[in-house]
Amino acid sequence: MRYVNSHETTTQLAFSFPYELLGCYAVKASGGPHKARSCLPLSVFLQNRLRLTIRHDNREAKLILKQRLVKIDNRVRTDMAFPIGFMGEVFILIWTFIDVLSIDKIGEHFRILPDIKGRYTVHRISEEETGYKLCKVRKKKLGGKAIPYIYTYDGRTIRYPDPAIKVNDTVRLDLNTNRILDYLKFSVGMLCMTIGGRNIGRVGSITHIERHMGGCGIVHVKDGLDRPFATTTENIFVIGDQKRPWVSLPKHRGIKLTIGEERDSKRAAAIK
Repeated sequence: MRYVNSHETTTQLAFSFPYELLGCYAVKASGGPHKARSCLPLSVFLQNRLRLTIRHDNREAKLILKQRLVKIDNRVRTDMAFPIGFMGEVFILIWTFIDVLSIDKIGEHFRILPDIKGRYTVHRISEEETGYKLCKVRKKKLGGKAIPYIYTYDGRTIRYPDPAIKVNDTVRLDLNTNRILDYLKFSVGMLCMTIGGRNIGRVGSITHIERHMGGCGIVHVKDGLDRPFATTTENIFVIGDQKRPWVSLPKHRGIKLTIGEERDSKRAAAIK
């Protein structure tokens, strides 16, 4: 039987890990709804993102989790290495586009979203927004007895979806009943977020979709400053209709500035 490490070296970590993480080793994420290279273990999140424990002390993180104080997507999680990814929602009872984390004891709710530099950020959300999450459709199939179902990017299987829902569409899922409330079509004019590639974290409207038979499709997007960019279809996550996003966005609202513009904004903020 092959031995499986419960840790990994810092050189093997995803870029989304906290850049201030020190030492040779870090907690390895458990198997779950997100890929190992695109998620954060729950203990690292509590220590380095929320600063609820002494840094590098897993004992305190374990005490918080064993008291069943932390919820991920409205479910209590006690695994210290449970993976949290894009649009993840975290709710702490004392942070995967999207997981929801909640902590009741301090009444805080967070959603995990990438910033324009590709790192996962802790975005604080209201209590009204904790009841649902957005899920991108990965596959659509017919199961036994001709029962239709869809796979989503966070590992969910949903039976009897709306027949109009196709691959690459986004569904809004009720976390209490696990039912689809609404859906967004993957089409021109929709608001989207880039979840991979060089433009990760950028938000804009889809202007054109190129479909290549047997290859990756190319999606052309224009951001809020009318700056165009392009990426592959698998890197696009539809987050809203033509009017507004269905989830609140973090700082900068997905608009990537040049080095000069970023410098000027920091100088202006320092003068104020």
